[in-house]
Amino acid sequence: MHLLADPETWVAIAFVILMGLFAYLGVHRMVLKALDHRADRIRNELAEAKRLKDEAAKVLADYKTRRASAEREAEEIVTSAKAEAERIAADAKAKMEDFVARRTKAAESKIALAEAQALADVRAAAADAAVQAAATVLSQSVKGALGEDLVAKGIAEVSRKLN
Repeated sequence: MHLLADPETWVAIAFVILMGLFAYLGVHRMVLKALDHRADRIRNELAEAKRLKDEAAKVLADYKTRRASAEREAEEIVTSAKAEAERIAADAKAKMEDFVARRTKAAESKIALAEAQALADVRAAAADAAVQAAATVLSQSVKGALGEDLVAKGIAEVSRKLN
């Protein structure tokens, strides 16, 4: 009876009885069911994670495509804006050159007109001075009604020819 006094024997007997009781009650089925349920849950979580990963990859690819498209569009806008600015600058330069040319031409016309007017004024003044001088000379040299008549005709003719 030495075997029954040993505590390891009683632990082994209790273990065998406990395992038998577990087998009788179907604990192993409940444990397997719980493990199967946990495996299914993990499998579902892995499938969901894979689905989310695929969806994230699609979103990333879409984002990259949109970003590249936006960059191309921005580049086109910048290129178009530069071309438009250059066109506007060239147009403004052409308009400015045209404006300056027209103003220069108008100024030259005014100067030419002023020169012509000044020349005409000088000629008129010279003609008037010549007429006055001729009138003075003729009036002193020719006397009487005939002299006055000749002086008036001569002055009229000189004025007509000089002006």
